[in-house]
Amino acid sequence: MGDQEDPDSGAMASRDAEALARQGTPVGGGEAIASAETEAAETRSADAPLGRPGRRLDRRSPYLLGLLGAAGVATTYALVELLVAARGVLILIAVALFLAIGLDPAVRLLERRMPRWAAVTVVVCCLLAVVGGFLAVAIPALISQVGQLTRQLPRLLAELRDHSTLIGRANDHFHLQKRLEEVATGNDRQLAGGVVVAGRLVLGATTATVTALVLTIYFLVDLPRIRQLIYRMFPHSRRPRAILLGDEMFAKIGGFVLGNLLTSLIAGLGTFLWLVIFGVPYPLLLALMVALLDLVPIIGSTVGGIVVTLVAFSVSLPVALATLAYYIVFRLTEDYLLVPKIVGRVVRVPATLTFVAVLIGGVSLGIVGALIAIPVAASIRIVLEETVFPRLDRS
Repeated sequence: MGDQEDPDSGAMASRDAEALARQGTPVGGGEAIASAETEAAETRSADAPLGRPGRRLDRRSPYLLGLLGAAGVATTYALVELLVAARGVLILIAVALFLAIGLDPAVRLLERRMPRWAAVTVVVCCLLAVVGGFLAVAIPALISQVGQLTRQLPRLLAELRDHSTLIGRANDHFHLQKRLEEVATGNDRQLAGGVVVAGRLVLGATTATVTALVLTIYFLVDLPRIRQLIYRMFPHSRRPRAILLGDEMFAKIGGFVLGNLLTSLIAGLGTFLWLVIFGVPYPLLLALMVALLDLVPIIGSTVGGIVVTLVAFSVSLPVALATLAYYIVFRLTEDYLLVPKIVGRVVRVPATLTFVAVLIGGVSLGIVGALIAIPVAASIRIVLEETVFPRLDRS
């Protein structure tokens, strides 16, 4: 039974051969090409419509070895040039994929009751609603606080000239007024150049944000197919193991993204309440800055606390010292209570490895590298513990 030929495939091959025969011998092709075309039509079948692979090339051939070696060097050089040229685009793609993996748990939770496209739509609409609502509340307050800062500039300039105030003593030491006057009295060309540079920065940031958002939506919709494509690159014998390791890595990335967003929200709310209670100016602006900086592990909250403490000096020295003490306590609370409870159970990366990973990621890719450093380190740790270390222990 197994040796009988499929009648459908045989009929299909016969029809293809007859069609090729009716075409006649190609001009200049000779009988060899016509014979090959007839044989090609006969080798087609239902399970292999494009035929079956032929005999493999002799890999020990000196010519083939040299050709493959040269092609490998050329391909490597071209890939390096491509990576350098497309560095900005690749960073946007990495950020979008990172966010898509982070939002995927929420999509999968909704996917139990609706199609994936509907679940993605709900998650994206909720995210846009939260961001839009925040901006609707924050932008008027930010405009008001910027106007307040503009109205207080004369008073701040007067305090700069007063040698008895803290700002005045800082001016005597760092010559702040002189530097501000140099910036304010710059020539028109420098001012115009500064406006152009600022416009380019704003336009570039807006374009990058929109691009990352669109890519995130596309990745979120196609994430199951992307996952299948990644796993299909592994040999069949090792594919189940790759699926288990890959799903664990995806889970760690998703847990880190959601946990990091939650800790940043706590940092921003805590800063806003503290500044409102003690009357520090620009509470919403500073709270937003702290929340954004806190997304960067280890370094972000420290930088934000230093900036807020410097602004608190405009109120009084005791308020500034109290603000500094608040951020020290908050940093300890975040490192030893919030992060271990919210992120640590999912990521499980030692503190030393976290610090080193953030430093390396920040040096190599800037803020984006610092953001993705911890889940990348967690993924590398999984590979080491599950594959590399057991082999080394057995050797």
